[in-house]
Amino acid sequence: MSASLDVLSTISGWIWDPMAYFALAIGVFFTLLTKGVQFRRLPDMIRQLRSSGTDEGGLSSFQSLALSLSSRVGVGSIAGVATAIAAGGPGAILWMAITALLGSTCAYAEGVLAQVYKRRIQGEDRGGMPYYIKYGLRAPWLATVVAVATMVGYGFVFPGIQANNIASSAELAFDVDPWMTGLFVTAVLGVVVVGGTKRIVNVAQAIVPVMSLAYVLSAIVIIGLNADKVPDAVHLIVAGAVGTDPLFGGIVGYAVAWGVRRAVFASATGLGEGTFAAAAAHTTHPGKQGIIQAFSIYIDILLICMATGLMIVITGAYNVTDPSGGFLAQGAPGAVAGPNYVQEAIDSTVPGWGAGFVAVAILFFAFVSQVFFYYVAGTNLAFLLGERRSPVYEGLLKAGALAIAFTGAVVSADAMWAAGDIGYGLIGWLNMVCVLLLTPVVRKVIRDYDRQRHDGLDPVFDPERLGIRGADFWVAPKRGAKGERGVEGGEEFAPSDAARPVV
Repeated sequence: MSASLDVLSTISGWIWDPMAYFALAIGVFFTLLTKGVQFRRLPDMIRQLRSSGTDEGGLSSFQSLALSLSSRVGVGSIAGVATAIAAGGPGAILWMAITALLGSTCAYAEGVLAQVYKRRIQGEDRGGMPYYIKYGLRAPWLATVVAVATMVGYGFVFPGIQANNIASSAELAFDVDPWMTGLFVTAVLGVVVVGGTKRIVNVAQAIVPVMSLAYVLSAIVIIGLNADKVPDAVHLIVAGAVGTDPLFGGIVGYAVAWGVRRAVFASATGLGEGTFAAAAAHTTHPGKQGIIQAFSIYIDILLICMATGLMIVITGAYNVTDPSGGFLAQGAPGAVAGPNYVQEAIDSTVPGWGAGFVAVAILFFAFVSQVFFYYVAGTNLAFLLGERRSPVYEGLLKAGALAIAFTGAVVSADAMWAAGDIGYGLIGWLNMVCVLLLTPVVRKVIRDYDRQRHDGLDPVFDPERLGIRGADFWVAPKRGAKGERGVEGGEEFAPSDAARPVV
């Protein structure tokens, strides 16, 4: 087992070490391409969340945001931050924030492409990586490969990471055997996935906002009770990030690599994960959903992950590994990098609360991630089947999702993380390259959105006018010799005159 883990860890390093810098470079590229859309359109983000509606086959922007956050706000927002600190020191936190600010434009590009090339399948708006690879890049063979890999990963592998963290936290906090936790999670997950997309969305929009707010408020309390340590903690984070701290300056490369790596893992920026929720949203222009996806990165990394990191650093509840052996810092002797650091941080301020609170937080965050993972796997199965329904394949997917929910709870945590890292990394490489190849489409969409907003209009998308092919969902069908009208999310609109003044 040890030899196998070493092999998996080595392979994971080959995939992720260059990918960390590649993801950061893509963030810089799209920030320049979109002229900083993540900053310029912040007011639009809030406006879109308040004003969007739903239709029979699509979700509101808020529902889509909640569904996206189901994956982004997960174990990575707690355990991922801790592992970044353990490997790269406190400076890794700043690099996570930088990655979020820049990488949010990659989420923007993904969201735009997901909307442009989505389809109405089996009565629901579906889209994501395989759709824009097939209809945008016109590479159906690659789209099929990506769809199969994503379906297998999100249906049969990645949920195990979430289950494993739920089980380990419950065992530490409440002394519950992992197999019992596995049975409980599997049973509840079964109830949700049997209910289909509607129940999945209802669970996401009910749990994610409440738990996110509760977690952030709790972190603020811990930080507030240690307010006198905040200046020193911030200085340590900045100095560690730029290599000027006398203790952590020698591992600044690790701070960059692990900060970016865990930011990408926690937020799924560039991995294409959020594209499946983005495509399901009911909107009149892909640019609107693009900025919602960028906003979801802010909530996950700049709010939840930063709260986690600051809480850990302020209380000193962390260990930092020395690449040459031993530890550079050991503020939490015996604690394993992951949820243990957060538990130690809370217990150091409010004794007795850490283990239980973190266990409950991970239970909800990781569970909604599992629910979303099933949705992702189901969307890829729908892509492969098209309008055909297959109770056999759908049943196998549900069985696989439930099986990994139990298996992941009882197997080695190291094995689950290593396998998950490899799978995420491979899919991420494929997705980011494809998104880059579709840069001309992203450029056309952002320019069209900016033009309509400059003219005081509520943007409406017309792919034919922009010369974008393959966007069949948005193309107006013929209606006699005079006039053409399109159907967007179930509502009729005329592409030539549907843009209306913003109220």
